[in-house]
Amino acid sequence: MFKNKSYIGISFIILVFGIYAIPKIISRIQNGEVVKADRLDKVVTASVKEEKLVVIGVAPKFELVNQNNQTITNNDYKDMVYVLEFFFTTCPSICPKMNQSMLLVEKKFFGNPNFGIVSITIDPKKDTSEVLKEHAALLGVRSANWNFLTGDRNAILDLANKGFNLYAAANAKVAGGFEHSGLFALIDKQGNIRCRKDAFGNPILYYDGLDKKGVRDLQQDISLLLEE
Repeated sequence: MFKNKSYIGISFIILVFGIYAIPKIISRIQNGEVVKADRLDKVVTASVKEEKLVVIGVAPKFELVNQNNQTITNNDYKDMVYVLEFFFTTCPSICPKMNQSMLLVEKKFFGNPNFGIVSITIDPKKDTSEVLKEHAALLGVRSANWNFLTGDRNAILDLANKGFNLYAAANAKVAGGFEHSGLFALIDKQGNIRCRKDAFGNPILYYDGLDKKGVRDLQQDISLLLEE
């Protein structure tokens, strides 16, 4: 008999809860309020924040000579978004593909005064200003903000390896005599190196200049930085 009374008491509590709570739940569903819960709002907000490009460091200073025999420094790109690469004109392997990728970037943002490109040779002995000018013409470069730079080889290799952490080195055993990274660095208007995160939430650091997806990602992120 005691058990029966317990069951009756529990049933009564469930009935009262149902009468009080169920109409409110139905009302929230009908008004679309369930999907506006605070918990979901926080998830959405966090997702948006995670999409923001990461600052991975300050871009190092440089002072080199361009294809027009003019001195160019990082200050010439102040308040601009720009992409930077290391290459050389006689490269028989990855450079032609990097050149084509960079041309796609140039085409996408051609005419925008707030965007530029920097291509630095790692073989300055051969790549004089005159050679770089011929190379730019051969590629069909149109942007006045795309500088092909040359200078002291040791300073350039230090800039690549110690400044940007983009591998470049002389190697007599490989075709062309040099080896280097096929990655592009993205620099914002404040002179910071920026990048997106990968699927695991880790900064990618640099953009793959040999990959179509890498170029598309780079173009998207340039657009984001130009809007900042």
